[in-house]
Amino acid sequence: MRTSLALAVSAALVAGTALGLAPAAQAADTSIRFVDIAGDGGTVLKANVVTPAGGDGSARYPVIVLPTSWAMPQIEYLAQAQKLADSGYVVVSYNSRGFWQSGGEIETAGPKDVADASKVIDWALANTPADPDRVGMAGVSYGAGISLLAAAHDPRVKAVVALSGWADLIESIYSGRTQHLQAAGLLGGAGYLTGRPGPELKQILGDFLSSNLDKEDEMIAWGRTRSPATYLDRINANGAAIMLGNAWGDTIFPPNQYASFYEKLTGPKRLEFRPGDHATAEATGLFGLPNDTWTSTHRWFDRYLKGADNGIDREQPVQLKSRSTGGYEGYADWKSVNADQRKFSLADTEHVWANVDSGANGGITLLTNALDQFLRTPPVVSVPLLPRAFAGVWQSERYDTAQKVRGTAKVHTTVTPTKESGTFVAYLYDVGPLGIGKLVSNAPYTFHDRTPGQSFPVDLELFSTAYDVPAGHRLALVVDTVDPLYIEHNPTGAQLTFSSPSADPSYVSVPLRQE
Repeated sequence: MRTSLALAVSAALVAGTALGLAPAAQAADTSIRFVDIAGDGGTVLKANVVTPAGGDGSARYPVIVLPTSWAMPQIEYLAQAQKLADSGYVVVSYNSRGFWQSGGEIETAGPKDVADASKVIDWALANTPADPDRVGMAGVSYGAGISLLAAAHDPRVKAVVALSGWADLIESIYSGRTQHLQAAGLLGGAGYLTGRPGPELKQILGDFLSSNLDKEDEMIAWGRTRSPATYLDRINANGAAIMLGNAWGDTIFPPNQYASFYEKLTGPKRLEFRPGDHATAEATGLFGLPNDTWTSTHRWFDRYLKGADNGIDREQPVQLKSRSTGGYEGYADWKSVNADQRKFSLADTEHVWANVDSGANGGITLLTNALDQFLRTPPVVSVPLLPRAFAGVWQSERYDTAQKVRGTAKVHTTVTPTKESGTFVAYLYDVGPLGIGKLVSNAPYTFHDRTPGQSFPVDLELFSTAYDVPAGHRLALVVDTVDPLYIEHNPTGAQLTFSSPSADPSYVSVPLRQE
């Protein structure tokens, strides 16, 4: 299943990028060259260069370097590169090492990938009319992560736009100490289909998917090395202007880790969240079609590479687009998004048998949240019909007015296991008068080495979102132990009890926007 998913996704993205190439190929006012660039250690990186028309050889232009996304060919950004070149940028896009026709093995944003980014900048400064004082980097997904890492290691990078990327790789695919199965499987499958995974990646992926806890510390250390958040001090010291963009429903790099990283940046910064799944918010821009994400990208570079007074630095830096209304809302910072919290109690004790899917789940990677983006159709369940032997259910009161959920809902509860290991997934639903629940958010939680029969407290952050609960509806928290998105660690016959001790009551804290 993972292989077929990877094949389908890769084919769709390549086809879309090829279509996006059409307007670029037809344009005659800029120059497009396909070149080989020597990366770290001399590894050949396949690249393309788009330069503005009319240069007399003496003019210097700001330069933007675009590393490709995971499993994507070098033509990925040509439509956007054309637009940027038309407005006065030199654009160099290159195929990340280990993929397609570039040499080497997949390093998964390791030190060689970071060194490659600097080598490409070197090449651009030596072989194009690029201005060494106006260097930017951008990318989608894998290209976003490499761009942020490059900003930590190369002070020449003055501006970054990182779309659908990661700041913390562990929090992205191992949040709640739970393997995100579909995300890791999709990345691994696409890597094998379109590139050459190195022995380190093969080992890490094998240990991760097989739940080899003996290697957990090594896997975490591997992920930390590849996380921009690890180098936050360097990024802040270098002072690059950083714009982050992501989708609420990104099932590969969920939004929470981006928001946390954003709050710790000290230079010029901007955070944009929109409906969708991984890379779907900016996908139409790769076709060359109008796209809000890419519009902000161009404005960001115009401000911080060209010095244009376009007002983006005076706007509210946190821009959120609701899944329910489609309108944008501005905030001064991420803390302001979560400023107003409303709790509902999880007072009743619930006993849940493990290893059976109750029917509550987060959907399918790339598909489910893309449908929500375009059709506003999140996963649904009939809350009254959920089998209570396999699902715990708590509901709020019915709300008289619409509740605008904005930010990160948090669950606090007490768990008593019958086994030393276990996994549960918490789901927050918008429940209508007929009991139909629409998924607002979810998150997994896994524990190991617990004493059976001994209770322990759990604090779990659900994935951040922006969703409007209509008047007359209520919120429901559902927990069960199986979801196809995640690897679960429930031994056969395990049972989990969720309780609310009087000395430590259980609750859900929901962030709400106040008008």
